[in-house]
Amino acid sequence: MYHAYQAHSDWTWPLRTFSRLSAPFLEDDRFALPTRPAQRQFAATCRVMELAEVTHKRPAWGIASVSIGGEAVPVVEEALHVTPFATLLRFRKESSAAQPKVLVVAPMSGHFATLLRDTVRALLVDHDVHVTDWHNVRDVPLSAGRFGLDEYTDHIVDFLAAMGPGSHVIAVCQPCVSALAATALMSQDGHPATPASLTLMAGPIDCRISPTAVNALATSKPISWFEKNLISRVPMRHAGAGRRVYPGFMQLSAFMSMNKERHATAFREYWRNLVAEELEKAETTRSFYAEYMAVCDLSADFYLETVKQVFQDYALPRGELTVHGRRVDPAAIRRTALVTIEGEKDDICSVGQTLAAQDLCKSLRPYMRTHYVQPGVGHYGVFSGRRWQNQIYPVVRGAIHVSQ
Repeated sequence: MYHAYQAHSDWTWPLRTFSRLSAPFLEDDRFALPTRPAQRQFAATCRVMELAEVTHKRPAWGIASVSIGGEAVPVVEEALHVTPFATLLRFRKESSAAQPKVLVVAPMSGHFATLLRDTVRALLVDHDVHVTDWHNVRDVPLSAGRFGLDEYTDHIVDFLAAMGPGSHVIAVCQPCVSALAATALMSQDGHPATPASLTLMAGPIDCRISPTAVNALATSKPISWFEKNLISRVPMRHAGAGRRVYPGFMQLSAFMSMNKERHATAFREYWRNLVAEELEKAETTRSFYAEYMAVCDLSADFYLETVKQVFQDYALPRGELTVHGRRVDPAAIRRTALVTIEGEKDDICSVGQTLAAQDLCKSLRPYMRTHYVQPGVGHYGVFSGRRWQNQIYPVVRGAIHVSQ
């Protein structure tokens, strides 16, 4: 499967290169032809083909500064801890003010951590922000070893240890299970870097509650079907040659097929905006899809274990989830404040699935619990966009600062 995809990508490379090189020339007024409208249409077609290209390189975070008190404060990316599979990336601000340290745990679901750019940008105003910047597994050599659900959880623990005591965790979507597991294990061990607060946003803690189409797909086939039909090996030309992966382009196809008409409409409107020279509207679409079409392969071990344990066996809510053979007990969490955030119209992780963490963490006192449902937003609206910035973020910020 991966080899067929790579062959197709190689075969269409000349056409994609032609489109990428032709568009600037066709858009330049100095080279306008008598048939200018047709020229604009051809240029727009080239731009659409360029935007539709699936890429495998992490986009830049592009956060050079943040506005604090009306002043632009420079931001510098700093790698605090690096493993073959991820970088603990700190967005260091040129400011002497001490702020709460926050670890944003990004999902490993076919896209790069930069999908959380809006999340990070909002947090930067009031926090010392760190991110789990996951590497593309197709570029990780086999000699680096396996990477499964246990290793994902290990990374959260190790990154928190590198950040030091008093840090806070915000997990978005799929990593909510691992973030809760890591916090529980650290609580059991009395780990000095056990987080002061844990915010779980739109995560599948208990998928038995109001199952979505994603949940139905995960339970429609045995795990052997997923392994046989969705797992492939990285082609020889890449650093991770031979590694078993769930290819990012497969996950992208699955996501887009859930909303085929919406994506088709978006590309049609992009073409029309370019032809009409409505560049601001076109740029909004371009920036979204430039990020969305950048895919990141998943380790086969991690993908299969996530499908099996989280979406099929419901191991965490049933009290059966283990990490390296140790049973995860959320009731061990006693000193970490818990925040759960959900979106009313979330069709990936429905209302109630994240809230389930509140019942699992039964040792927490009521004043250490916060739950919030944002009206009118879907999955991505929970962590990006205006409602995230204006309504959800203040809830998260308040819980973090109270837990300091």
